[in-house]
Amino acid sequence: MNNELYSSYLAMFHSARAVLFRDGRREKSHFCIARYLEEMYVKKGKLEREWIDLLDRLREMRHADQYDISYFATREEAKSALTIGV
Repeated sequence: MNNELYSSYLAMFHSARAVLFRDGRREKSHFCIARYLEEMYVKKGKLEREWIDLLDRLREMRHADQYDISYFATREEAKSALTIGV
């Protein structure tokens, strides 16, 4: 597994989870966290859509990297995950 990709995704995932916990919610799936943020924050203008798109993209890459035996994230994808938003 690509450590840079996994670390980048987990940083976003746990940040998103913290928002849910603050709101008194618990996540049921990685996918649902993004949907909650989309509904409660993006639609109300409290968060830019680009962050949800990034969370979804990294989640999909992490999932493929972790569970698909034929997928390997490239070094460029992993480095990009580390520098987005910096």
